[in-house]
Amino acid sequence: MPIPTPKVEIGFDLTEAPFSPFFTLDSATQGRLDNTEYTLGGVLFIDVTDFVKTIDISRGKTSQFTTFPAGQCDVGLNNHLRTFDPLYDLSPYAGNIVPRREIRVSSNGTVTFLGWIEDWDLDYQPDGDSVAVAKAYDTSYLFANQILAEHTPSEELTGARINSVLDRAEIGWPAVSRDIDPGTINMGTATVAAETNALNYLQNIAQSDPGYVFITRDGKFAFRDRRKAPTTSTLVEFGTGGIPIDSVQVVYGSEELYNDITLSRKDGSTVIALDTASINEYGARALTITNMQMANDADLVDIALGFASQFSQPEYRFEAINLSLQNKSVAVQNQVLGLEIGDVCKVSFTPNNIGPAIVRYVEVIRIEHQVDTLAHLVTLGFQETRYAPIVLDDAVFGKLDVGTLSW
Repeated sequence: MPIPTPKVEIGFDLTEAPFSPFFTLDSATQGRLDNTEYTLGGVLFIDVTDFVKTIDISRGKTSQFTTFPAGQCDVGLNNHLRTFDPLYDLSPYAGNIVPRREIRVSSNGTVTFLGWIEDWDLDYQPDGDSVAVAKAYDTSYLFANQILAEHTPSEELTGARINSVLDRAEIGWPAVSRDIDPGTINMGTATVAAETNALNYLQNIAQSDPGYVFITRDGKFAFRDRRKAPTTSTLVEFGTGGIPIDSVQVVYGSEELYNDITLSRKDGSTVIALDTASINEYGARALTITNMQMANDADLVDIALGFASQFSQPEYRFEAINLSLQNKSVAVQNQVLGLEIGDVCKVSFTPNNIGPAIVRYVEVIRIEHQVDTLAHLVTLGFQETRYAPIVLDDAVFGKLDVGTLSW
């Protein structure tokens, strides 16, 4: 099978270009007054796929208690004719090879990255084999440069608080570009200080649920709370009985072992939860989180006890899997391409084909793509589904040893 069909589009303003895709007086095709295809001008996504040599996308994080960094996408473009040289006036894109151009990357029609070009790196070789690399980031970096005015929020659920911040005049994030879960905990009314970093505050709110915020592959600001319920019918399965994988990375150890939990609420109490048996067995492993934003101490206690219960033992974890899409059917390719951070998957792996198989239900926290003309490699990074709630009548998540009633 061929690789998934790639497409790369960059937001160029070609109003003044001689071949512009806009309304043109006296043109038999582009000069009709009643046409809906040719606009008067402005920025449009222009397909540059014919120039593409490589695509590298990295989104997500590698561990439970870190925040999501900005997703990154590097697109290598054939620059033999100086097409993407900002100083070459004869380029069809002259005047547009500048930072802050929007870029959209798709495979088989599924968007895998939407963001903004921050840098153009040009590599000129003596033999003319020259490459321009468009280095782009998702809109997380825009929030990282926004500050909030002083204000006192109302008590509201986590999702409502995040929407309130996105609605503020300082941010003004469009409602159509959001994917916000409702949340499970009421956030408090602690005053937000002037010049508070918007992204840090939003991450702090999400952590207080606990959940997480990130930018989706198609550019939406997303919040996932810990109660998002998976269902067996929608699971993508990898390994034995599912989509074949090329390799798997397994971690067994104390990277995410915590048995001495200290949580503090902004303008409120501090709570300490200990798992004495774990401390006696593995030594004290401290986790401290400050300035949590929930409204009530009872929620602080519940989260501290939950952390002490969920993280007090070493974890056998499928950290990541690698798979090649060029040898998969289009249907399988589309299953993989459609995965998003926060989705739950089933991984079944039989080491060295010596049974029994090891089966884990995992949550996607990292997605990487490496694409060239011959191959499309995907890496999926996981964390355990520690908070999966009970789903009545579900074949997997309806079981008490998989789902949880308290979390």
